[in-house]
Amino acid sequence: MTLLQFLASKTFWKHLGLAVVITGLIILITFLSLRIYTHHGQAISVPDFRGLKIEEAQELADDYDLRLEIIDSVFYNTRPKGSVIDQSPTVDFKVKKDRRIFITTNAFAPEEVKMPNVVGVSHRQAKAILQNRGLEIGKLIHVPDIAINNVLKQQFEGKQIEPGTSIPKGSKIDLVLGKGLSDQRITLPNLEEYTVTEARDRLLRAALNLGATIYDESIDDFQDSLNAKVWRQYPTYRKNRTIRLGSSVDIWLSVDSAKFVPDTISVNTLPNDKEPEL
Repeated sequence: MTLLQFLASKTFWKHLGLAVVITGLIILITFLSLRIYTHHGQAISVPDFRGLKIEEAQELADDYDLRLEIIDSVFYNTRPKGSVIDQSPTVDFKVKKDRRIFITTNAFAPEEVKMPNVVGVSHRQAKAILQNRGLEIGKLIHVPDIAINNVLKQQFEGKQIEPGTSIPKGSKIDLVLGKGLSDQRITLPNLEEYTVTEARDRLLRAALNLGATIYDESIDDFQDSLNAKVWRQYPTYRKNRTIRLGSSVDIWLSVDSAKFVPDTISVNTLPNDKEPEL
């Protein structure tokens, strides 16, 4: 039988048809398997794990066929211990089943650090040294002394603390500073439209203390408190106004844009001539 006769035979066409059918079935099965394996068209929205305890977060992840993985741990005194602080992907992000969700949790206890020695340095140097150790400046206490703005004592929770003492990371250290031998005054900074962290930093640079921190009804959650800005302060800011070194300044914070309109602010502040001189 010649090649042409074989190609024209029923046997050839029978086997060719069978090969095409088998190839088509293999391709179809492959695509169906991939569709099932990748959960094609079955994307789900990532739930909100923030604020939940680890056990609660794991139960919620199981309900959504997701996997949790802790990638970091931080410590906030204001947040429940062992709760979820942050997550990635974010809430409502579309993912496939069995996707890993990376979370950051709030530690049950803060990390311990050694207290440095900041006695004898300026309060600006003390701030940098404390921040390098993961500590913060608490109150600035000014007393009459010839060493103006130099640290005379370092205190923790109302008591003097020795260098090398182990304390929780993030602790606030009060500094006793010299204010000279006269009743020194300093220019009051304008804190309006700064966050609480920025306002505290400006006050510390001016050798002043942050007093009451008051959030209004527009603050709904932790993120709002981070984004809130100062819309009012007391004593009220005015150009070239001075107050005593070490005085406290109260601030009011909001995320309500209406409170940052000049006319609104003027209604909520005391007239300058009615404020006591500090």
